[in-house]
Amino acid sequence: MKLEGRRTSDNVDDRRGMSAGKVGGLGIGGLIIVGLITWLMGGNPLEVISQSGALPQITGADGGEYTPTAEEEELAKFASQILAGTEDVWTEQFRAMGRKYVAPKLILFKSAVTSGCGNASSQTGPFYCSADQSVYLDLDFFANMKRDIGADGDFAYAYVIAHEVGHHVQNLLGTLGQAHQKMARVSQAESNQISVRLELQADYYAGVWAYHDNQKYGSLEDGDIEEALNAAKKIGDDYLQKKARGYSVPESFNHGTSEQRHRWLKKGLTTGRISGGDTFSPAYANL
Repeated sequence: MKLEGRRTSDNVDDRRGMSAGKVGGLGIGGLIIVGLITWLMGGNPLEVISQSGALPQITGADGGEYTPTAEEEELAKFASQILAGTEDVWTEQFRAMGRKYVAPKLILFKSAVTSGCGNASSQTGPFYCSADQSVYLDLDFFANMKRDIGADGDFAYAYVIAHEVGHHVQNLLGTLGQAHQKMARVSQAESNQISVRLELQADYYAGVWAYHDNQKYGSLEDGDIEEALNAAKKIGDDYLQKKARGYSVPESFNHGTSEQRHRWLKKGLTTGRISGGDTFSPAYANL
């Protein structure tokens, strides 16, 4: 991506100097494993981690002062520039709809963090919390993307951030709250399907952002779109479950298949229209 000269966001809260120590009876290592297994099985790892009672301490991982590496600082600047780009694009898009865009906070953390939605570890992955309207990100996630699932590249990383901001857009438009209310009233299988619809729409909104960011700043370079589409495929429920245990359980999917995530992201990238991201009207089998 071409980001030279682009501004950084003022809405970044850097908490990388905070890490979690011992957690409940499992310890942080055991809890990470439980959270990861829960996520792969279609559950919500935040619920597991929140129930543990983990509390962050203002120390580095070795008990001393935390000092970020030069690579981490570059990634932090990159994340801030991407967030600024989402602010610019969504402010214009909301204005066109006669609405006001209120930007989310980006919380950078290391190892563990306390959010308005509960306590979480880095193994939870990036997430959006509607309770405090913030996106949470451990920058180590990007290295994990490359090492664990073969998804790499600056635009792939930008897609991850834009996807979480997409959930914020859903929150401001009322879609997220309505979906969560319905999820609380239906069976787990139906709840998972609603979750898939939310995730695919957030993928679409990430594509919409990229379309307009490129129109506005000429940010995309050769290979960028392929990086993001590859990442979308690699974080599909079917791909991750098969990678983890050799088979998938479709009824447990809560983010969408690789094909679905690839298709909805590409659709947003191609059209750039918010109105084209209705993932709630089609029959579930047709998503």
